[in-house]
Amino acid sequence: MNRRLTQNADLETRRLAACPRGVAVQTRHFTASARNSELWDVEGARLIDFGSGIAVLATGHRHPRIVAAVQQQLEAFHHTCFQVTPYESYIDLCERLNESVPGDFAKKTSLFTTGVEAVENAVKVARAATGRDAVISFAGAFHGRTMMGMALTGKVAPYKLGFGAMPAGVWHVPYPAPTLGVTVEDSIDALDHLFKADVDPRRVAAIFIELVQGEGGFYVAPPALLRHLRALCDQHGILLVVDEIQTGFGRTGKLFALEHHEVEADLVTMAKSLAGGFPLSALTGRAELMDAAQPGGLGGTYAGNPLAVAAALEVLRVIEDEGLVARAAALGEHLSGELQALRVHTPAIADVRALGLMVAVEFHDPATGAPDAGLTQRIQQEALERGLLLLTCGVHGNVIRFLPALTIEEEVFAEGIDILRAAIRLACRA
Repeated sequence: MNRRLTQNADLETRRLAACPRGVAVQTRHFTASARNSELWDVEGARLIDFGSGIAVLATGHRHPRIVAAVQQQLEAFHHTCFQVTPYESYIDLCERLNESVPGDFAKKTSLFTTGVEAVENAVKVARAATGRDAVISFAGAFHGRTMMGMALTGKVAPYKLGFGAMPAGVWHVPYPAPTLGVTVEDSIDALDHLFKADVDPRRVAAIFIELVQGEGGFYVAPPALLRHLRALCDQHGILLVVDEIQTGFGRTGKLFALEHHEVEADLVTMAKSLAGGFPLSALTGRAELMDAAQPGGLGGTYAGNPLAVAAALEVLRVIEDEGLVARAAALGEHLSGELQALRVHTPAIADVRALGLMVAVEFHDPATGAPDAGLTQRIQQEALERGLLLLTCGVHGNVIRFLPALTIEEEVFAEGIDILRAAIRLACRA
């Protein structure tokens, strides 16, 4: 027994010695194997995974069809660099995304490796297409950890601490969040003030927005805000860039969250569940905009890796064949209903938000009304001790976000919800 119990601890000791503290980890469970919505650590402990690698595994861990597709590609070749000797599957995926991303216009797609690469290249395309340099994003936004990604991100801790000045020409406005006291009108007024006080709209290349804020707290963008942004962009010649990195590929009960709105984006960034856990991202947009960059201006050595592309093509087939978009809507409705029922008897639950299976519960101190990060962390820990992996988010760290695989088995989903109920009850008593 002692030998088994030292394995996670030994790996943690090695991690602390070998890896920088800036690469933080949430748990001390070192993964040995995984299947669909379950993980087993090196000591054999089982965890129900309600985080999916931060929204990466819409199709679960090791979906057999995706594994088979990657194995088949591996038998042919696993890297050439598309910009040196191209391959058909890259084109196949670009064609599929051009057809799938909302927007009744001709589109083109470029593939990359990480979500922030898609974001960075969206900035490049927007600047090349408009001849402008300024960009706008929202408070609470998360767009990545590169310098431009950090600049667009609207959250200082932990992403910007100690990294000095961010790239110039990036501006932020409040994102609608009822529990934070921010309305759609506040966001619109802030944009109007920004254009009057800080930056000429004729200098702005693009406005970036997440339709459900990921790290910011799972606040859902109101349709009125999207309509206003589209009109504002059309008025001033600004590009509207929608970040679907966390919301894409069935998560919100639509293939893309943009389908919940009646507006079209000029550029759309994607990653995470696109390739079922393999590193791949994409930027899709109006064809004439995507052609603005000069030859060689877009791309990357590993961009559109053949193994990841094979996985992505199979992910899209699995989502369609298994009806995962509809399943996300049904599972999300069930989970949010369970949370709303808990809310009736749990004064600390300030809000429950959901768009498909992108669900969040927010906790405040009932006595003061202040965001309660401490309670949120206790719930997360109580759940972990009982075998349920949960992720937190929010500017104040007081939101639990739920991102289980869209393929999760009904009995595993029910077991996870039972553990969640117990964790909330125990943490609230502490």
